[in-house]
Amino acid sequence: MTFDFPAFLVLASFLTGGIWLLDVLVFAPRRRAAIAAAGGKTLTEDGRPIAKEPVLVEYARSFFPVIFAVLVLRSFLVEPFRIPSNSMMPTLLTGDFILVNKFSYGLRLPVLNVKFLDLGEPQRGDVVVFKFPLDTHTDYIKRVVGVPGDLVGYRNKTIFINGEPVGQLPVGTYTGVGSGQEMTGAREALESLGTVEHHILTRPAAPDLPFGCQKLAFGPVEVPEGQYFVMGDNRDNSNDSRCWGFVPEANLVGKAFAIWMHWDGARDGFPIAWSRLWDGIE
Repeated sequence: MTFDFPAFLVLASFLTGGIWLLDVLVFAPRRRAAIAAAGGKTLTEDGRPIAKEPVLVEYARSFFPVIFAVLVLRSFLVEPFRIPSNSMMPTLLTGDFILVNKFSYGLRLPVLNVKFLDLGEPQRGDVVVFKFPLDTHTDYIKRVVGVPGDLVGYRNKTIFINGEPVGQLPVGTYTGVGSGQEMTGAREALESLGTVEHHILTRPAAPDLPFGCQKLAFGPVEVPEGQYFVMGDNRDNSNDSRCWGFVPEANLVGKAFAIWMHWDGARDGFPIAWSRLWDGIE
């Protein structure tokens, strides 16, 4: 069973906030009245409180602001994620902890996922986190390659948008570290996708479509309205739109914008890569 953290935060906020509010409106006035009736005394003659605040109320009053602040921050501003695979190498490495801007593409109600404020749309080149269309309990991260109306194709390790190839500048042979050592020897290139320049990895001997990927098997496809075509920067090691199709706009979680930590136990020596801390994501 997958733990639904947003649902937990909403439920915890309602419970702690509800208990606190009920006490403020009903029980706290009764305690004050009891103290007033006792002439302002807070203790009985044998030392017992005349009107003691219940422990449950005390905990609710203490935890509600913290839980509610986390809910607001995580739902509407920034959410942290950890990169679990090599599909976005060399931009993102296994073990990167990233921050995702939750309001780049509009604000949604937590749990219900209903957009109530539209603030923008993904652009080609954006690195986005989204709910995997085939299993919405799983978060994926990929790069937006095609927006609604685009005709997207892929051949000879090159993306074609509306019939035009996306430019690539060879960089050289890639050397991987830690969990990314398996990509040592891959070809690295600088790709220009829209206004975004980013690095990609390919293996010239590998087929353009990973095994089992059928979406582009019969040529370019047009991106439907309200959906997006996404790919990993590690082109020959990515389960993406080439395999399972488009990402609906409703599945978008936000735009990845920074790496705040990198921890990879497979690295030689210390597992933290200090040079990656607080790197921006292009």
